[in-house]
Amino acid sequence: MGLIFLIGFMGSGKTTLGRKLANKIGYEFIDLDHKLEQQVELSIAEYFTLFGEDAFRRLESEVLKKTIYPENVIISTGGGLPCFFDNMDWMNAHGRTVYIKLAPKTLADRLESGKEERPLLQEKHGDALIGFIEQKLAERESFYLQANVIADGLSLTAEKLEQILNGN
Repeated sequence: MGLIFLIGFMGSGKTTLGRKLANKIGYEFIDLDHKLEQQVELSIAEYFTLFGEDAFRRLESEVLKKTIYPENVIISTGGGLPCFFDNMDWMNAHGRTVYIKLAPKTLADRLESGKEERPLLQEKHGDALIGFIEQKLAERESFYLQANVIADGLSLTAEKLEQILNGN
């Protein structure tokens, strides 16, 4: 299967599913957000605060394209990564992309806790959080839908994702 990029909104399960699938099929797993944090020795939230979103998006694209990937690897990307520069085209040219799709309400429920690690979500709760997710999804969906595979994240398991990737 080679390189498999998992894309989708924050909270869609990219990292959790990616780790489980990688373990199941004997692939390596890379979380690009963690790789970025290791390189700059800052959390994403800290980097955002110090340098702003534009600098973060440039760095994120650089990490995506300059990382040397193992032959068989599952890569979890940041939620916004596919939507900037030519990142989506690059991922489609270098591997397979899987969009893990979830409804805004489901994403909001998942994201309600743990917002301190997500700079774009701080200070948003309840309906405001759902509204923010709806707005961001409206902006990002055209990029996400360029994925090779679109998977319903609601009932997605590592086993189902493996079947989808194998064409079953």
